[in-house]
Amino acid sequence: MEKNFREEFRQAHYDATDRNDKLMINFWDIDHTMHSLYEGRGSQKRILIILLEFGTITQRGLTEWLGIQPGSASEVIAKLEKSGLIARTENPVDRRTTDITLTEQGRVKAEEAAQQRRMRHEQMFATLTEDEKVTLLTLLEKLNADWRERYKNMDDHSYGRHGKHRHHHEREGR
Repeated sequence: MEKNFREEFRQAHYDATDRNDKLMINFWDIDHTMHSLYEGRGSQKRILIILLEFGTITQRGLTEWLGIQPGSASEVIAKLEKSGLIARTENPVDRRTTDITLTEQGRVKAEEAAQQRRMRHEQMFATLTEDEKVTLLTLLEKLNADWRERYKNMDDHSYGRHGKHRHHHEREGR
């Protein structure tokens, strides 16, 4: 019964807002859904997929790419190493740096996680036609480019996959 009241209240609020507020509400709802679908920035699956994409990456580079604290990354990396999914080795050029790579077992798990991610992405956008996907992508890229410029001095956020990956909604296995 309480959920009905909440849903009715939400719908009434939504109906009473202007178009810009409706856009923001939809972005927040999408963000909430993505939080539910993904484990988090420093999840084991996400790290495995990143290593599958990069091959070898330094521990520092991985931490920066994930946008998490080094201590948090170290904890997850240690679990992955203990599970036999990754190997840490001293960087041959800079002995202060640790390189991380997938083991063969880790590569298998990473490929499974990447396949699950691709299937999930197909499901997430299955309601859209290919033309609608192109339109949506064009609009989102336009909006991201504007926001990247407009809000470049805010906090320490980088936007999109080509930045440091520090936006709070980025979740992998995505």
